[in-house]
Amino acid sequence: MRDFQINGRSATYAANGMCATSHPLAAKVAVQMLEAGGNAVDAAIAGAVLLGICEPQMTGIGGDCFVLLTPAGEDRVIALNGSGRAPAGLDAAQIRAKGLSTVPLGGPEAVTIPGAIDAFCKLSKDYGKLGLKAALAPAIHYAEAGVPVAPRVAFDWAQAVDALQGTARDQYLLNGKAPVAGQMFRAPGQAEVLRRIGLEGRAGFYEGEIAEDMVAALTAAGGVHTMDDFANCRADYTDPVTGGYGGLDLWEHPPNGQGATAILMLNILKHFEIAGMDPFGAQRAHIEAEAAKLAYDTRNRLIADPDHTHRLAHMLSADTAAKLAGLIDPKRAMPADLPGAEAVHKDTIYITVVDKDRMCVSLIYSVFHSFGSGIASDKFGVLFQNRGAGFTLEEGHINEAKGGKRPMHTIIPAMLMKDGKPHMPFGVMGGQYQPNGHARFVTNLTDFGMDVQEAIDAPRSFAEGLDLKVERGYSDAVRAELSEMGHNVSIPDGPIGGGQAIELRDDGVLVGGSDPRKDGCALGY
Repeated sequence: MRDFQINGRSATYAANGMCATSHPLAAKVAVQMLEAGGNAVDAAIAGAVLLGICEPQMTGIGGDCFVLLTPAGEDRVIALNGSGRAPAGLDAAQIRAKGLSTVPLGGPEAVTIPGAIDAFCKLSKDYGKLGLKAALAPAIHYAEAGVPVAPRVAFDWAQAVDALQGTARDQYLLNGKAPVAGQMFRAPGQAEVLRRIGLEGRAGFYEGEIAEDMVAALTAAGGVHTMDDFANCRADYTDPVTGGYGGLDLWEHPPNGQGATAILMLNILKHFEIAGMDPFGAQRAHIEAEAAKLAYDTRNRLIADPDHTHRLAHMLSADTAAKLAGLIDPKRAMPADLPGAEAVHKDTIYITVVDKDRMCVSLIYSVFHSFGSGIASDKFGVLFQNRGAGFTLEEGHINEAKGGKRPMHTIIPAMLMKDGKPHMPFGVMGGQYQPNGHARFVTNLTDFGMDVQEAIDAPRSFAEGLDLKVERGYSDAVRAELSEMGHNVSIPDGPIGGGQAIELRDDGVLVGGSDPRKDGCALGY
């Protein structure tokens, strides 16, 4: 039990249904969808699409999503990959010929076809109850009426102003400036897009006037995108991957998602007595940082488009984890540049919903960097992701940028199973941090017995690039000890990620947690 004299929040308890996400309005709308007779899929779509209006720097209809779900009364985990592909005409050689060594974050080369809308359409048709038109109605209303900008959203928005370019500056700035907390943000063009999707399904987005508007904007920016690229976009059901830790089974998306990285990290951590360490001490942070360096280095070499990933079994094997664990010195940091990812970001939304029949949805949805590519379509204001920055330009690499390929993806929803039954859909946002965040969350639950809210609240650290970033929730003494071990310790400018989770207790009660690093909450009924 938490100390009620210390700042914090309690976990949320409910008996019927629950949503946990990063903005309270989206959580409210999702719960209202459940109360109106919808199921977890209806509620998750309603909340997620609304988050594109509440948190436009994080996500939107020009982005991608991944979904894990367990149908009501079933114990199987279904994975839906809603990530788009590079346009057919993209070629890494042409980008290299411009003298570039990485995909430019704000260029059309980084814009992959938005995959989330096709995923939402497919998810609603296959598993929803009320239909797509009903699920999109709340977002349409708030896109027209407006939403007051929340404090964390305003903080992020101000930092990302320079990412916006061209018409996007008119559509996502107020009088040329980032809105402050409490100012109203409206997106009437997106309301019209959503209205057409509700009436016409995926064709309302990937064909016709809206697709023409998107292709025109990308062509004007120098992109090679075509109407055929949009028309051919399809979300795919895939086989999730899984690994065990502390009596729980962690289910993740396969490549092109990086979920296997979280499983590898936990497999490495099994070789250390994490439970015997101070949960907020230097030793745990050190071992976790070293495991992350090795797991992320493996990720960068092995994960790519699923048609190009051929060593997934090696990444998930216990032998691989054992060999990597043997490289860790419990007292000394290894070189700090191993993660070396192509693109670092911290901008994502996550939503999880459990309904009265105990269908569970774990959904993550993003435009990659803050405001994505910064490019928006002229008429409807669709802001494009820059997910193509997840490609490498290294010639011959499995993740080399190429037309028709999906890039390595950082956003990963998760699902914990216990004794073969759905136990906890959860997600930890923060771009690169997500596999590390999944591993830490699971060890917080299992090794340290934290409840769902405590496990989210707990301070975080992350070996990112040349630094070991350590949140202010850690003591100065811990930072000093980590420095003595050879880590280049820094305090990040903002919080490390965010997170939400819902536990399905054995007695039928739902327990939700939502990260105070964001503006959201867990709500139930």
